[in-house]
Amino acid sequence: MVVLVSLAGIFISLIFESWESLSRFGFFNFIFTDDWNPVKEVFGAAIPLVGTFITTILALLIAIPISLGIAVFITEICPSKLKAPLSIAIELLAAIPSIIYGMWGLFTFAPIMSEYIEPGLQFVFGDIPFIGPIFQGTPLGIDVLTASIVLSIMIIPFISSIARDTILLTPQVLKESAYSIGTTEWEVIKDVILPYSKFGIYGGIIIALGRALGETMAVAFVLGNRHAFPTSFFDATSTITVTLANEFTEADSNLYMSSLYLLSLLLFVISFIVLSFAKFIVHKGSKKWNG
Repeated sequence: MVVLVSLAGIFISLIFESWESLSRFGFFNFIFTDDWNPVKEVFGAAIPLVGTFITTILALLIAIPISLGIAVFITEICPSKLKAPLSIAIELLAAIPSIIYGMWGLFTFAPIMSEYIEPGLQFVFGDIPFIGPIFQGTPLGIDVLTASIVLSIMIIPFISSIARDTILLTPQVLKESAYSIGTTEWEVIKDVILPYSKFGIYGGIIIALGRALGETMAVAFVLGNRHAFPTSFFDATSTITVTLANEFTEADSNLYMSSLYLLSLLLFVISFIVLSFAKFIVHKGSKKWNG
């Protein structure tokens, strides 16, 4: 009840604080407007929304296969002496403050991206039809791709740790039965372990999704905070959390502050809908699998 009351209180407070902006622009007009001009007092959430979804989806696309590889390696392939040290090392990634990730991304990783990785990606993919345009632009290292990679590193321990614990719950008799009929180790992993563990893995991905949607400081350092739609991986843009972090102290009018609160309300609603939908899919699939 305390949790439910707290959520309801946050929701009501955000509506109250953002009411001036809601009355001025309207909820849907605010969502689909791409202009963000504090001088003219015209505000829209389209660009931060798009930036949030792009960086989150890219981070998940990078983190999920790496996390599953880590989980499978630690549980099925890794020598026994290395399992505990590797598990602890991966889990320690979750304990690092996000601002440390941001500073590392800005001062260490971004120069590597701009000097080596992004020019290499342009050289390899730049002339390929349909794919080439997303690798165009000046490789500065402060862009969508760098922010997504840093964000993926932050969510890897959540997915990999939960996937590892779920894989360890696979009954030994299932694996032994599969080996007894002549399957290879890869076939046991692919056809026995991962299907048995899939709903636990989905749960880890849901937790990582919530973490990625709400991340602020790490992304703020390496995304650029540019109010423009990204046309390639090498463009700077903004997300809802980055806009809030960078502009809350600069809000010098009631409408400006109200618009920032409306962005907060929008992120709250999006997170609630996305995570509820994902939880529903996992629950429905789990019931179908069990019964």
